[in-house]
Order: sequence, then C-alpha cells, then structure tokens
Amino acid sequence: MFELLLGPGGGLFGDNTLYQLIFYIPFILFLFYGQKLQSYMILGEVSRAMGRLKILKEKSRKEAMDYITSNLKPQSDTAEKIDQILEYFTIMPVDMDPSGIVGKLEHTFTIRDDRIKSEIRVLATEGDLVQKSAAENILEAATALNFIFKIIRHFYVQGKRTSNIYVLISLQMIMPMILQQANALMEAIDAFKQIQPIGDGIGPMIVGKMMLDYEKKEIARDTLLTECQYNNRTLYLIKSTGPGGNVGEPGKAVEKLINEIDADIKLIIMIDAALKLEGEKTGEISEGIGAAIGGIGVDRFKIEETASKRDIPMHAIVVKQSLLEAISVMKKEIAETAGNVSEIVYRIIDEKTKEKDKMLIVGVGNTLGVAQ
Repeated sequence: MFELLLGPGGGLFGDNTLYQLIFYIPFILFLFYGQKLQSYMILGEVSRAMGRLKILKEKSRKEAMDYITSNLKPQSDTAEKIDQILEYFTIMPVDMDPSGIVGKLEHTFTIRDDRIKSEIRVLATEGDLVQKSAAENILEAATALNFIFKIIRHFYVQGKRTSNIYVLISLQMIMPMILQQANALMEAIDAFKQIQPIGDGIGPMIVGKMMLDYEKKEIARDTLLTECQYNNRTLYLIKSTGPGGNVGEPGKAVEKLINEIDADIKLIIMIDAALKLEGEKTGEISEGIGAAIGGIGVDRFKIEETASKRDIPMHAIVVKQSLLEAISVMKKEIAETAGNVSEIVYRIIDEKTKEKDKMLIVGVGNTLGVAQ
C-alpha cells in the first residue's frame, strides 16, 4: 500500500509528479502574479529615471540661482523669487472659434516674455543686456525642466497608486526620450552661462555675417534690418539682435517691411536650423519651399499671410541638427556650413531674380553669442 502511495521512486506521488510540480508551480505563479511582478520591475526602472529627472531639475535651479547671484548681484535673496518664476504658467487662449487666434497667441506670449524680462530687471542691480538675456534663457530652460519633472511625477504617482500597469508601461516607453530632452535642456544652460552660440543660431550667424559693415536699424522688438547691394540687386537682411539670447519678432519685421515700408520684394529666403531625422548627418543642408521658422506659429502665420497676399515666392534653407545640438554650444560641423549656405543663397538670388529686383533674407534662430 505504501509503495503505491510513494511510487516506485520512493518519493511522494513518485518522481514524475515531483517534476511536474517543479515545472507547473512557476507557471501558475506567473499566471496569477506575473503582472504584479512586471509592475514592480517597471516601477523600479521609472523610479530611477525619476531620480535622474529630479537631479536635473534641482541642478538647473541651482545653476540659475548661481548665475543671477554672481552676475546680476541682486540685493535680496533670490531663492524665493526664482522658485516663483519657475512655477509661472501660461494659459493658452480659447480656440473654439479660430478667428483671431493668432492675435490672441501673440498678445499672450508677449505678456509672458515681458513678465520674465521685468522680473530680471527687478532682480538685477548689475550686469549688461547680454547677461540679463542669458539669465532669461537660463530661467526658461530651468522652468521647462521643472515642468517636465512635475508632469512625469504626476503620472508616476498616479500609476503607482492605482497599480495601473498601462500608465507605467507608457512612462517606461517614453522615458528615454524625456531624459534626452532633459539632458538637452541642461546642456543648453551651460551654453547660456558661457554666452556661446548655440546650434539654433546658425541662421542669424549667416545673415549677421552678411550684415557686417552695413548700417543696421531696429524694425521690430529685438529685430534688426539692413539694406545692402548684390549684383545690382537690393537685399534686405533681417535677424534678431545679438549677441543676447533673443529670437526677435521676424514675423512682425517681415510684415512691416513689406506692408508699411512698401518694399517691392520679389523673393523671400529664410535660413533656419531644422531637427534632423535619425540617420541624417549633423550639418546637412536642405533646400525647400515655405516659411522656415518654428515656435508657436505666430511669426510663421504673419510671414505666410504677407507673402501670399503679395504673391511672393518663399525659399527655405535649413541646417540639420539634433535637439541636443540645437540648444547646446554650436558644433564645428554646424558652424562650417555657413559658407555653403551663403553660396546657396547667392545662387538662388542669381537664378530666381533679375537686376534691380529686391529680395528679403531672414536668419531665424536664437542669437546668443551672435553679433552682427
């Protein structure tokens, strides 16, 4: 009787049963607890990424505080004011009725920019315009890092509290890209502190070189206009004012030049940086058609609206670069494209226009460290 119970091998239920238990028990455990185990693993990975984001957020805050304290010499403690600035937010205008939305956007973001500038003026007892502009850019980057951290933390805590594996998996999938953007913003802060040209400044750098030795005048806020001659043609050159970290108002400048000054423009050429696709080389130059300008769309709308009403062709030249390269110190590969882009500009002018024509060349981007 005992032999039947123990089986031929002498073990409980026999050797075959023991092997089956060893095989099926882990399967059963994973069947019922596999999702929870997976959640723990994902939580650990996301938690480590959250720790990295928190370090970057705190570091950006410290960098902003140190730069303002050492260069602008505020009379009072800057910690409370900087924390207040980092929490600023902008409410987008209602867009249920799209008529007039561009004007509302422009008004909202003009007030936003003025608010940051006024806060810097209140803090600063020393420092020139370039240093104040760099402080604004550093605060913008620190604010973006603070916002990214808070959004990711929100979904992390929510997914952890509700044990929602789908929220956690979504975080796990996008976290490498989020960290890439956060690291890029941290690199940008280093560039702003050094007041060095960044990759996004390639457009203003090219047009600024063309402006050398010519008279410049302000046509819009933080935006300069120069008139010069080339092969018996009139060139109007527009870029934001450097070497401070400005992007200016190129849309308003183009609108004013064509409508108010009534320049009979036959061609518009826009030069800007463009995000490259994976596999493309840094510094690749591409030609296209349209308004080469990023941002929220206000400047692009104004340029397209003005050009379409006057039936002015728009040519675009872009220099490819990654997000990190666009907002960090300009790489050699990007800077060396300036000569090639200038040659393309003059080739387009020679091919598409005739003598005595007038054309407009716009260098789009942040002019940090880029004079004219």
